[in-house]
Amino acid sequence: MAFDLAFIWAGLIAFSILAYVVLDGFDLGVGILFPFLRTEQDRDTAMNSVAPVWDGNETWLVLGGGGLFAVFPLAYATILPALYAPLIAMLIGLIFRGVSFEFRWRTTRGKFLWDWGFTGGSLLATFAQGITLGALVQGIHVVDRAYAGGWWDWLTPFSIVTGLALVAGYMLLGATWLVMKTEGHLRTNARDIAERAAIVTLLLIGGVSLATPYLNPVYLERWFTGPTAAFSLIVPSLVVVCVWQIFRGLSDGKDALPFLAALGLFVLCYIGIGISFYPYMVPPGITIWDAAAPDESLGFLLVGAAVLLPVILGYTAYAYWVFRGKVDPGGYH
Repeated sequence: MAFDLAFIWAGLIAFSILAYVVLDGFDLGVGILFPFLRTEQDRDTAMNSVAPVWDGNETWLVLGGGGLFAVFPLAYATILPALYAPLIAMLIGLIFRGVSFEFRWRTTRGKFLWDWGFTGGSLLATFAQGITLGALVQGIHVVDRAYAGGWWDWLTPFSIVTGLALVAGYMLLGATWLVMKTEGHLRTNARDIAERAAIVTLLLIGGVSLATPYLNPVYLERWFTGPTAAFSLIVPSLVVVCVWQIFRGLSDGKDALPFLAALGLFVLCYIGIGISFYPYMVPPGITIWDAAAPDESLGFLLVGAAVLLPVILGYTAYAYWVFRGKVDPGGYH
């Protein structure tokens, strides 16, 4: 394993994407859950639980996307044309969701429309992210350092299942977040949703995990031969432990435990993707070092990242600390 500037930047980009998934995942999940919340007061409380942090969470998406463009230009130039449709759908969903987030507080008669806008935007953004992930895992056809596939290569049964899996996973994150942040019948409702979402998420993770090694001979070799074959026992075992902790926390009234265990579930899935991918940035043909910019650029940008990352981590941690604890429908708007 080469420990150089390209490797460091691959780690930073991977961290940014993981931070986005686990942080924005729960507030997208809250949006998807809106139709399952029984009263307007419940929906107000749910939205207030994410109001102080949702836009800060999306900082990590900007950092991951911008970083990919700056330090891995070949990967950016290859992934973008291959995944234009789902990526544009994701951006439309995020924009519509953000607009709905603000507008629903400014109207009474049309509030239900913005509730549906909030749900629709969250669902579209999540499903598109899942399809993007699935399309990347199944591989992108590259010839002479350029995308050589068709417009609809990203749309396959596998990518649709990964899209559904991410929707279920974000619903689990959103429900466990509401268990942690709310009280009364909203918390009880969220706990019931979390139990069902955990089962569906586990089943879909199992399906995607069983199919993934057979998408690429490298994946198959990575998971079932050599020293890395141990991960095929370790990672699934830890996934089961996380799911067990989710149910244990929900049944014992330990409100923070299900959310933390759900985050652990996402981290393990992400590690699983990393085990399959490494050293590829765009499987099956472009490695981290193929895609990297010159060392001079990587070194210059790393200085900026060394300043920027602690600032983002600092204000993110501060926001979560200030708005810790249970919320009420009074809110911040």
